[in-house]
Amino acid sequence: MTLSVRLPRVVLDTNLVLSALVFGGGVPGAVRRAWQQSRFQPLISTQTTAELLRVLNYPKFKLSVDDQQELLADYLPWCETVRIPDPPPTTPLCRDRLDQPFLWLAIAGDAQFLVTGDADLLTLAAEFSPAILTPACFLDHLTRYPLEGQPL
Repeated sequence: MTLSVRLPRVVLDTNLVLSALVFGGGVPGAVRRAWQQSRFQPLISTQTTAELLRVLNYPKFKLSVDDQQELLADYLPWCETVRIPDPPPTTPLCRDRLDQPFLWLAIAGDAQFLVTGDADLLTLAAEFSPAILTPACFLDHLTRYPLEGQPL
């Protein structure tokens, strides 16, 4: 039997991706290196990508269109796009409606983790599966449980 590695399927929230791409240091930078080393499979949807594009365009970041395209090129090729069904999966309601698509993506994409620093999402951790982790806890998990061959 041939063993293949099944990468953990992971939803990253916009603020984490933005910090990883724009600033690149600390824990977000380590998450970026992990996706670039194919240690997990980032998941995106039309809705979460639209949110990332919207935030990259904030004037405070002073990113030109070329800068934005370059940053997206450091993320999107690593991602698997998941179609969110209509109607979307049933999930707990988020206080911030812009967070809801991340929960939908986690369910529709069969994610193992939703990784976020967002307090509104983290408060749902006890009532939501898959696991909602902070970026630091997620990195700890990747370190403690390195990939092993699994039959697919």
